[in-house]
Amino acid sequence: MNLSDNKATMSFSNGSPSIDLPVYAGSVGPDVIDIRKLYGQTGMFTYDPGFLSTAACQSAITYIDGDKGELRYRGYPIEQLATQCDYLDVCHLLLNGELPNTQEKKDFDLLVTSHTMVNEQMQFFLRGFRRDAHPMAVLTGLVGGMSAFYHDSTDITNPEHRHIAAIRLIAKMPTLVAMAYKYKTGQPYIYPKNSLSYSGNFLHMMFATPCEEYKVNPVLERALDRIFILHADHEQNASTSTVRLCGSSGTNPFAAIAAGVACLWGPAHGGANEACLNMLEDIQRKGGLSKVGEFMEQVKDKNSGVRLMGFGHRVYKNYDPRAKLMQETCKEVLAELGLENDPLFKLAMAVEKIALEDDYFVQRKLYPNVDFYSGIVQRAVGIPVNLFTGVFALARTSGWIAQLNEMIGDPEYKIGRPRQLFTGDTLRDVVPQAKR
Repeated sequence: MNLSDNKATMSFSNGSPSIDLPVYAGSVGPDVIDIRKLYGQTGMFTYDPGFLSTAACQSAITYIDGDKGELRYRGYPIEQLATQCDYLDVCHLLLNGELPNTQEKKDFDLLVTSHTMVNEQMQFFLRGFRRDAHPMAVLTGLVGGMSAFYHDSTDITNPEHRHIAAIRLIAKMPTLVAMAYKYKTGQPYIYPKNSLSYSGNFLHMMFATPCEEYKVNPVLERALDRIFILHADHEQNASTSTVRLCGSSGTNPFAAIAAGVACLWGPAHGGANEACLNMLEDIQRKGGLSKVGEFMEQVKDKNSGVRLMGFGHRVYKNYDPRAKLMQETCKEVLAELGLENDPLFKLAMAVEKIALEDDYFVQRKLYPNVDFYSGIVQRAVGIPVNLFTGVFALARTSGWIAQLNEMIGDPEYKIGRPRQLFTGDTLRDVVPQAKR
């Protein structure tokens, strides 16, 4: 963060003296006005619901230019990472700042692979949940519960503890998600297999059974790996900010990540791809392809209450770069599995076609986002809709940990404490109960 040549001057119409505020420039992106001393100098706070114009931290991990539709991890464009690297390369990049060389990759991959098993007692913890519980409810409990099983790495101020916790979380998250799935379906848990890749191992734990050999399909393995890469980090979104806020209190890494999982569960955040598939299934129930035009007209009617899920984005005002990559993967997976003519997928393509051609959607820049395509891919692979957000949490874990570690290492970090604009009752006295 470099002090800019510019200064921001804040003036007041009520005659209060104006004040100068420092302006800092990042390496790229908008400058920021430093308002840390504003309250001390003026007795006033700023007001910014949803943090639309507020930078709560400085970070060197992920950069987004929403107007241009750009996403970079540590400076590398997402397009290059998604086509030239695997997910563990990206994990190494997010955690350490650099892509691994040949030896570093070998060591890092081995380190993660050798920590994929979870304590056997986690199975008994899992059995305490109802079989019909939402997988995200189960996953929130399992991730938080890891601090009870791995309490030798819970000191967030100890760099070695943070490193061990990071590897454990990245390695064990696929195992926990697969366990939650197997528990719900009543199938036996499948243990990790060290000979498989990170994504291949997840597919094996999800879909193998003890009855017969399961062979990992390389097209599906690649598709899942790409989903993981595209969801690995996304700057200071709601769940990442939650992890940072939670971690700022000094809580252990497992609790901070569990808080991120809980935040991600929301339909406006990680649950968006689940909501998107539910929308498509709803159109299918009402008549399928013949009802797409009618549905899209309802979306345009503000009074209908009908929302188009999987399109548009809070940050991207251009085509989501992740969506372009996911669209390619989507076509590959559907072709591999012979699902191009599946009614739901044909329906999705019909919705996409209207959104990309209709002036109403084009003018509002309501392009398909990554949730639209990743939901379709996951459904094709065989992942149930209510587990989509669990897969998202698995992928985002590496980004959450990188952000958490960066915050702890920042000399300016303090426990998060947002302010408020109070609009409640002013001072009043308690009236005795008999007189109320």
